[in-house]
Amino acid sequence: MTELAAAPASTPAIEQANTFADLHLAPEILAAINAMGYSTPTPIQSQAIPLVLAARDLLAQAQTGTGKTAAFALPLLHRLRGFANTSTSPARHPVRALVLTPTRELAIQVHDSVVAYGKNLPLRSTVVYGGAGMQEQTAALRQGVEVLVATPGRLLDHAGSKVVNLSQVQFLVLDEADRMLDMGFLPDLKRILELLPKQRQTLLFSATFSDDILRLSGQFLHDPQKVEVARRNTAAETVEQVGYRVPEAEKLDALLRIVKQRGLTQAIVFTRTKLTADKLGRQLQKRGVSAAIIHGDKAQVERITALEGFKKGEIQLLVATDIAARGLDIAELPAVFNYELPYHAEDYVHRIGRTGRAGASGLAVSLIGKEEEKLLSGVERFIQRSLPIDTLPEAARPVAREPRSEPRAASPMPRPAADPMPAPEQPDALPNPGYKRGQKAAVCALFMPSPRSSS
Repeated sequence: MTELAAAPASTPAIEQANTFADLHLAPEILAAINAMGYSTPTPIQSQAIPLVLAARDLLAQAQTGTGKTAAFALPLLHRLRGFANTSTSPARHPVRALVLTPTRELAIQVHDSVVAYGKNLPLRSTVVYGGAGMQEQTAALRQGVEVLVATPGRLLDHAGSKVVNLSQVQFLVLDEADRMLDMGFLPDLKRILELLPKQRQTLLFSATFSDDILRLSGQFLHDPQKVEVARRNTAAETVEQVGYRVPEAEKLDALLRIVKQRGLTQAIVFTRTKLTADKLGRQLQKRGVSAAIIHGDKAQVERITALEGFKKGEIQLLVATDIAARGLDIAELPAVFNYELPYHAEDYVHRIGRTGRAGASGLAVSLIGKEEEKLLSGVERFIQRSLPIDTLPEAARPVAREPRSEPRAASPMPRPAADPMPAPEQPDALPNPGYKRGQKAAVCALFMPSPRSSS
């Protein structure tokens, strides 16, 4: 019988590794990491990887953008390499590692990382999630996979159809576990746990250590090692956080003025509801902004198209509900906007975690209406700091024409053509790489006052 890759006999002392080679990962994995341009592990990777290699259950907290996907994907691939084979028989490729995520976006991102890190190993992987057809997913599962990334509901659909067998799973990863609880997945998680072997290694990753998460770890994990690389419930230190008190009807204009003042080429704009996201997206498009909308009612193809356009720089402002607060990995995203503060303070941390990733600087702007003061207080208690409140930048104003100092004298000679009246000075267009020829006038109109209808 094929054995798991050898693990250290005892848990090694945890310290910051200087290189990935210091973590004793397999050469095939190190080659993939080097090809991706990574050299030094992040703190969560340095602390978590040795524990996973030592076959310990893990309860890990890390802010988004700290490299937590690699913190579990790399050691799992290392330990699974003993099962790697090129056989065409599905029986030689049972599911051995199961990664559960709360959203399809995060599932896709995690699977992409697994493929990239494991490209030099003959291990199979696939991803299944709701909102997409079952047929293609079923075909992939029937071929056999060692690593399965899934959202809970769709996994139960496939398990109920007897398409996937989880009886040989040796590794379970709960990624963004706090979000799964927020979205009501606890009953689904318990049903999935009943399908798995009792003897397994379980890794739980969360951006926050709420009381619910600690209770969940007590139910699902066995004597876990705890890793915490950031102060409890704090936002990323690399993100500049600022708030503006803005009447609800003026938020659209405030958003555009801040985008212009900061010279932002891209940003994610978060709303609380799908209705507000749709309305705001349409308003931005009418103002000439290249904007797209993603939320739970959008078809999967629409969401993927919007995300791809945003990543390519074709979309300037991506309007999203909190479904996008987890799992979006946009390299060097300069800013996020809280067009509306979230009902749950934890979601504030996840939203702003889309920027300032991997040590880069970022900006998080909150537009705070009068009715949102209680939500602001909840956010400040949660992140254990006050949110700085700034003054909105002044709106651009047209240049007034200077009056003539004295009337023009009458002359029997024909009057020369008068100089044309100078056009009012227009504000510079938003730095928008996506607008096409002929759209400049529409872009300039972004900063003309326009009342915003109520949500």
